[in-house]
Amino acid sequence: MDWNGWLTLFLCVAALLTLTLTRIGPHLVMIAVLTILSVSGILSADEALLGFSNSGLITVAAMFIVAAGMHASGAIDLLVNHVLGRPKSIRAALTRIYFPVVFLSGFLNNTPVVATMIPAIYSWSRKIDIAPSKLMIPLSYIAILGGMLTLIGTSTNLIVNGQYQTLTGEPGFSLFSITAVGLPVAICGFAFMWFFFPRLLPDRSQNKAFSNLREFTLEVSIAPNGPLVSKTVEEAGLRHLRRIYLVEIERKGTVITAVSSEEMLQGEDRLVFAGDTDAISDLLRINGIMPSTDGEQIQTLQMQRAERRLVEAVVSPHCAAIGHAIRDARFRAQYGAVVLAVARNGERIKGNLGNIILQAGDTLLLEARPAFVSRQRYNKDFLLVNDLDTESPRHERAYLAWGILISVIALAAFEIISMLNAALIGAGLMVITGCCSANQAEKSLDLTVIITIAASFALGIALQKTGVAEYIADNIVDFSGGTPWLLLILTYLTVSILTEMITNNAAALIMLPIALEITEKADLNNIPFILAIMMAASASFATPIGYQTNLMVYGPGSYRFSDFLKAGLPMNILTAIVTLTVLLIGWPLTNEHAIS
Repeated sequence: MDWNGWLTLFLCVAALLTLTLTRIGPHLVMIAVLTILSVSGILSADEALLGFSNSGLITVAAMFIVAAGMHASGAIDLLVNHVLGRPKSIRAALTRIYFPVVFLSGFLNNTPVVATMIPAIYSWSRKIDIAPSKLMIPLSYIAILGGMLTLIGTSTNLIVNGQYQTLTGEPGFSLFSITAVGLPVAICGFAFMWFFFPRLLPDRSQNKAFSNLREFTLEVSIAPNGPLVSKTVEEAGLRHLRRIYLVEIERKGTVITAVSSEEMLQGEDRLVFAGDTDAISDLLRINGIMPSTDGEQIQTLQMQRAERRLVEAVVSPHCAAIGHAIRDARFRAQYGAVVLAVARNGERIKGNLGNIILQAGDTLLLEARPAFVSRQRYNKDFLLVNDLDTESPRHERAYLAWGILISVIALAAFEIISMLNAALIGAGLMVITGCCSANQAEKSLDLTVIITIAASFALGIALQKTGVAEYIADNIVDFSGGTPWLLLILTYLTVSILTEMITNNAAALIMLPIALEITEKADLNNIPFILAIMMAASASFATPIGYQTNLMVYGPGSYRFSDFLKAGLPMNILTAIVTLTVLLIGWPLTNEHAIS
């Protein structure tokens, strides 16, 4: 190798050590590497920026928006409400989680799937009285297993496929090319979780009824023609809510206290709850629940509700509404907001929400237009405005969102159009049909993930261009004595170790050109090696930093690093054994170029 090769190798090692030993963001590390490769002349400008135009990367971005439409339309809630139910044990709960999550993550990127399911599973765990710590790691692991089922199930598969096409000129893999390997892994992985995780995972349940220091009084209404009319409190799912409870019902001027589970709900009933902010957010996602407003405002509010979001505000001493009952304060007309809940001195105020007379220092939970936050920065009505970044679901578009997702899957599966075009069409339809707003679509694009992936391409290209990949491949082939099965195992283990230390996408992109060189030097079929890279890069269970979904459940599950080691190391070993067994049995290692 010349100096270009040694500098590239140094940058590769430096990037690995930086990602492993420091807290510097992966996107910053990979952008720094890209910059050095470009400035030094190792890569031309076109080569350095090639990752940003890669079809796999654009497909990942489009699928983020499709997932945002599924969340914003309440399509995920529809699935949760009909499938999860009320299991009696942890194993039954794991079974209920497995099927919807493994299906969704098979066709949507894992990160938005887990982001969408965390609040749903957290709320559900409170309802069924199971500690979130028993369910959050399984949620992440099931999403990882589901992502192995199809080419679009995880960004890693798409990125590897896109780079494989770039480096080899081959047409790439079909939607279900990886399913023959991923399905046995998903089945065996879940069987292991079902048998051992109830004992392996800690129980870190919160004993306090309300963990939030502020307890709100919340008033909502039953939609006159909604799905909750004529259901009992129990059937509507309002009896066993955790961290929020039903205080009373106001119906046509009369108040029903000590509400029975068998009480039949009627249209325009006003329900008074007490609870904390997170629990209130969960309640407001229920189809058929709407903010409690006076009659003539309901129609207008419901028409505008899709664009509204939850905002927390503290009443200023200069607020014009002080001294007025909430119902008389004309909040919607004056501020473009509706009061959903109120807390005073950290405690709920007894009585009907509409009759509460506002005082300075009251904390209000409002449903407001996005402009409310920016407008309140310039007046003195509120001392503090906290945008909770929660928009109301568009329940009426839930089935439409499912239709769009299924259409995207069908178009790609039957190869009517490319996966890139199917994802782009799906993302566009989610916004055009109103399943998600343009603002939600923009927020769904995780720029740090996208930049990390795009910049990682530059290092992969440099490894091949400078001869580093060939140098490493020669040494691995020599070490293995050219034994095909040993080369496959070494490839899998190398990626598996890298992905626990750095990001899974970076590990795959670094190893891909090396694997291609190995198969060329040893005259082997590269297909099982590419599938091994996809599987090993996704199979990151042992640490919270190895895979983004693990990091996402770390806080909600109240986990420690050791919890992932206990549960994840056996999962890593099991996945490796099943994957390598299937690949060695199902694919010839001798040189065959056809992609099955």
